Amino acid sequence: MNEFDLVLPAAVDIREVGMRDGLQLEAPVPLEGKLAMLEALVATGVRRIEATSFVSPKAVPALADANQVAAELSRWGDVHWSALVANARGAVRAVDAGVAHLEYVVSASDGHSRANAGRSTAEAVAAVGEIAGLAHGAGGSLEVIIATAWDCPFDGRTPIPRTVDVARAAVTAGADQLCLGDTIGSTAPLRVVQLLDAVRRACPGIAVGVHFHDTRGTGQANALAAIQAGVTQLDSSVGGLGGCPFAPGASGNIATEELVYQLEESGVRTGLDLDAVLAAARVTEEAVGHDLPSSLYRAGGRSVPRPLEAR
Repeated sequence: MNEFDLVLPAAVDIREVGMRDGLQLEAPVPLEGKLAMLEALVATGVRRIEATSFVSPKAVPALADANQVAAELSRWGDVHWSALVANARGAVRAVDAGVAHLEYVVSASDGHSRANAGRSTAEAVAAVGEIAGLAHGAGGSLEVIIATAWDCPFDGRTPIPRTVDVARAAVTAGADQLCLGDTIGSTAPLRVVQLLDAVRRACPGIAVGVHFHDTRGTGQANALAAIQAGVTQLDSSVGGLGGCPFAPGASGNIATEELVYQLEESGVRTGLDLDAVLAAARVTEEAVGHDLPSSLYRAGGRSVPRPLEAR
């Protein structure tokens, strides 16, 4: 190693969240279009996919077909399927639909918690034990995603001790792992590392993943900072789709193809084929009916030298 080397892991584990976070702000995509997206995403080699969300169809109409999507997942093997839930009712629905690996969102800030789930952070934390029991009883797992871990669109900057308290309480109540969410895409690399260090000190032995949005153009930089700090589980969305319907100003997630490109070009294995991810982005663009925000997708992938006469 020389003084210019980055400290990077040999491999990371990417979770594709385009089917849930990517679609929740979109006009409802027909089931046929979602299945085409799933087919293309599985072909990328990704082994963790957040398939849908069991939440109120009135609140998020784009995901009202969660049961129908869940019923189709068995056609693809060797994929760790998960679904997001907002309360115990959603957890029961997910388990009944055959999805036992659950993600439960707890907002670290009261303002976002009330906007997103209609209850305080403390009330949301209090439900972790029941939801963990439902997941574990079905042979699954529970990951608590801490939304507004860095900043809230209503309350401003989230104090590190507050996010740490939520993380510690979630683990004590039965969460198997954690994920820190930059819901409005406002954090930066130094703050990423500071919060990760605090959470991991408070919850030793618990896997901590990250979920970044690229609202202010810092998403990929934040991902790289988290990886250098030892994180190996990251969320991303095909084409950079996404956003939170209850967080004003939040825009898309970091793009899967951009994350794969950055890491593979840096010698970090992702297990995903970049060309296949770009193909999945094309399928996704057709499904949602508008251009995707991903810069790499617009550029067409890796740079390919052109003959002089074509320049």
